[in-house]
Amino acid sequence: IMVNCADTVIMSDVPLCAVHTGNYDRGYLTAKRVLDIVASVCGLIICSPIFLAVAIAIKIQDGGPVFYRQKRLTLNGKPFYLTKFRSMVVNAESATGAVLAGKSDSRITKVGAFLRATRIDELPQLFNILRGDMSVVGNRPLPLYEAERLTSDEYIERFMCPSGLTGLWQVEKRGQAGKLSPEQRKQLDIEYARRMSPWFDLKIILRTFTAFIQKENV
Repeated sequence: IMVNCADTVIMSDVPLCAVHTGNYDRGYLTAKRVLDIVASVCGLIICSPIFLAVAIAIKIQDGGPVFYRQKRLTLNGKPFYLTKFRSMVVNAESATGAVLAGKSDSRITKVGAFLRATRIDELPQLFNILRGDMSVVGNRPLPLYEAERLTSDEYIERFMCPSGLTGLWQVEKRGQAGKLSPEQRKQLDIEYARRMSPWFDLKIILRTFTAFIQKENV
């Protein structure tokens, strides 16, 4: 722990130590951050007309807030608020709490169904990337209720890299990402943490574009 300059990770009030494996250096992390800033700024500029159109559509539909924010965890278990376009009715989680939505979930609005099908609801995460909460490529930004089950030594390694807009679990089983079990997703997150590198990030980005072009579920 001392030799590897372990970072302190606190999840659900449980203190843990994340020991770095040395698979990536500071130069790579700096380059990754620069790429994130450039990509997020370019993405926000290019997608600004989409942001305006979606905001108008959501407001016309029910007059509720345009964005939905939920507390998630990123690098070293640091909490942040992930931002998406709101795709459900206002106060959808007031009765049930934070639960995964199914395809036929009655809480999903008509506009929200379109946003989810086209993945447009994910675009506001560009703000999270620009702020440094997330990266373009990384692990899934876990909600607190799921992260509470990952405080064992077996899964702590997945928190040694930032959360990402896209990641290994989204492209490893192209067309079946939504069918992966929670355990399979956890293992893919751990695999990314161990293999994280510039070339691996580039490979995931290219596979993400390919999946969208082929209209596969990523």
